[in-house]
Amino acid sequence: MNNNLKGYAAWISVCIVWGTTYLAIRIGVAHIPPMLFAGIRWIIAGIIFVSALKFIKKLPPIKDLKHIAVMGLLMLGFGNGLVVTGEQYISSGLAALLITTVPFWIVGFDSLALKKSDLNKYIVSGLLLGLVGVSAIFGDNWRDLFNKEYLIGVLSILGAVIAWSVGSVYSKHKRINAHPLMSAAVQMLVAGLAQTLLGILLGEMSQVHFNQEGIYSLAYLIVFGSILGYGSYIYAIEHLPLSLVSTYAYINPIIAVFLGWLVLNEKLNLYMIIAAVLIIAGVMLVKKGSETSIVKKMSGTQQST
Repeated sequence: MNNNLKGYAAWISVCIVWGTTYLAIRIGVAHIPPMLFAGIRWIIAGIIFVSALKFIKKLPPIKDLKHIAVMGLLMLGFGNGLVVTGEQYISSGLAALLITTVPFWIVGFDSLALKKSDLNKYIVSGLLLGLVGVSAIFGDNWRDLFNKEYLIGVLSILGAVIAWSVGSVYSKHKRINAHPLMSAAVQMLVAGLAQTLLGILLGEMSQVHFNQEGIYSLAYLIVFGSILGYGSYIYAIEHLPLSLVSTYAYINPIIAVFLGWLVLNEKLNLYMIIAAVLIIAGVMLVKKGSETSIVKKMSGTQQST
């Protein structure tokens, strides 16, 4: 399997696996305070990842550790940390809705980094269509934005979206001499240590209540959300256009809604099915737009030579 096919497989994994993590986070933070919950998750996942990879991959060069640390702190430290914080105050549905703005931020920051825009009619149409689809799924949650008690949660999720997007663009354009999976493992350790230290400083140790639900949710996030999910994400952005990879944020809520229907008997009606179709159509448009942009670049390069 070539790198491009592996990249698509990694992207599909992110689309599916991360859609299941909202529920696990919501359960976990009810028993373990946010920074320690996130920190323990990433430290354990990082140790497992590094231990498994060191036999087949080299540790990153010293000169690249600074850049890897920046990626880890942005995407996992602030990005994931603020999601965990936000889900203490708002529903997982509203969190998922806000996180669907990731593609807009990533495409915008990517254009700023390149000092030019690769947007075309397909990408713009796809992003807008996807947002309409997600809005249809979580339409009732919009009114939560006007409740004062949700303000901290909403601001936390928006901060997470921005940090994640900046980290993704930084990761895409800052080339390092390390295997993407080993880079992901080191990022987990950096973020986990920072979050755990912050949790201790905030006095979260006295609030920890380990029980079966908390431990199960933590274990699930370590294995699937961290090792499989984040490893796949890092690999995907190494080999695929960011505008395409970022569309995982449209698919994750579909998974969340399906799980709610399957596990918690939440409603699944015709409007949600239509919304799912709109989201998938949006993803296909962004994919077409990304491919069109690449073809134009290649044509321009050939003409210039």
